Amino acid sequence: MIRVAVAGASGYMGRFHDLDPEWLAGVADVVFFALPHMESQKAVPVLCGHGGRAIDLSADYRLHDADDYVTWYKAPHTDLPGLAEAVYGLPELHRKAIAPASLVASPGCYPAGAVLATAPLLRSGLARLDGIVIDGKSGITGAGAQGRKIDPMYLFTEANENVQAYGIAAHRHTPEIEQELSALAGAPLRVAFTPHLLPLNRGLFTTASVPLATALTTSRLLDVYREFYAGEPFVRVLDAGERPTTRAVVGSNYCDVTVVADPRTGRAVCVSAIDNLGKGGAANGVQNLNVMCGWSERTGLEAPPVYP
Repeated sequence: MIRVAVAGASGYMGRFHDLDPEWLAGVADVVFFALPHMESQKAVPVLCGHGGRAIDLSADYRLHDADDYVTWYKAPHTDLPGLAEAVYGLPELHRKAIAPASLVASPGCYPAGAVLATAPLLRSGLARLDGIVIDGKSGITGAGAQGRKIDPMYLFTEANENVQAYGIAAHRHTPEIEQELSALAGAPLRVAFTPHLLPLNRGLFTTASVPLATALTTSRLLDVYREFYAGEPFVRVLDAGERPTTRAVVGSNYCDVTVVADPRTGRAVCVSAIDNLGKGGAANGVQNLNVMCGWSERTGLEAPPVYP
């Protein structure tokens, strides 16, 4: 039997007061940390130092480079050994490293959608690394606990029937996306990433425009995607003419993805849809737990999306 605990269970990824990681290590084999950034790094080293294993849903361990953390989160990281040890928790890319890990950093919602939308192109070498543009649109819960604050941006009268960009050229998920896509491409790259807030409870939609190294057809690109995601239990590559929608994935751990060639511009248009609280949050964390424990990755995650 595997004992599992959750620190920070708020429904949004909120704050957990009176946290005792040493006590948690004695009562749980694996602990989910759903804390604000800069909080997990205080508790995780204590837990892991006492033999516990951690799945962190905050941003504290996602960036491999401590300097990047300082740049984007405006504070030094206090657990550099943990930062070096942490495995990025996207099973579609890192399941072999996740399985034995004592510390797994689950992705942010926008990076999960963006990386899954573009990974086959970057890994295959079919993309140019300059001029990648990524547009992300998330429901209100994508703001985490921030979405419950009295902030005009999240008020019903501001968010309802409205679309707004935020974190323009400055969103903290940008280096996370660049880190994972650079690793896939085998070379450093930069992306132009812009997130948007939609009047939805949950759901995240990503459109990425990626320059191609050579002219390719949609059929060829879809073959690349199907080969890359063959056997993946939660990534569904849609056929030509089918379109991902947030409604088809809400309440699930699924990611629907497709790609279309644009010969006029020499680009591929990559599209994905996930639930920001599912594949972009808690459900992906459960998938990581399944990998770490040697269970079927589908365990606890086979409920269909809430549709219609």
